[in-house]
Amino acid sequence: MTPAPNVLGNFEDKYAARNPIARALVSSFLDAITELFVLAHPRGKSVLEVGCGEGKLANRLIRNAPRPRRYLATDVSLDAISLGLDPRIETAVASAYALPFADSSFDIVVCCEVLEHLDEPGRGLAELARVARERVLISTPWEPVWRVMNVARGKYLRALGNTPGHVQHFSRRGLEQLAATKLHIHATRTPLPWTAILGEPRS
Repeated sequence: MTPAPNVLGNFEDKYAARNPIARALVSSFLDAITELFVLAHPRGKSVLEVGCGEGKLANRLIRNAPRPRRYLATDVSLDAISLGLDPRIETAVASAYALPFADSSFDIVVCCEVLEHLDEPGRGLAELARVARERVLISTPWEPVWRVMNVARGKYLRALGNTPGHVQHFSRRGLEQLAATKLHIHATRTPLPWTAILGEPRS
């Protein structure tokens, strides 16, 4: 089967937001992801990030959590990788639909702000769970709140607040239901307007 196409990158760099409200929301998101990452006990562990974009989340995690033994950041293209990427982070090109790694290759797999870009998120999640040995950490925007907030700030009005490239729209329950197909859910965090889940791959 030919892999379905991925949608590249973030349409808007939320990590570089100048609006104080947006910066506060992103800070809360990063705190939640870092907390779940720490819960996964990454010290001395190997970490794979799928859909790393500019690498800014990778930078945050490797600098603000117990140091993993290895951190490999992947995306379908590395053109967007920031020049400020921490030198401890390895990079590679890989699709979420066909990760070029053996089963249980990494202790922890991180995949934040990616599943909403996939035509087949269940297929992507299955790959994350396949290559993870201990934990999978995922996050998506919380819909329809995400779109309502976009409309409130005057963004993407013709698309009713839908961010370009978002082809899936997960409610909190919707993401939990998807996660439960491949993961035993250990912890959930709900920083406005996102949902983040830490789970263990089902055998």
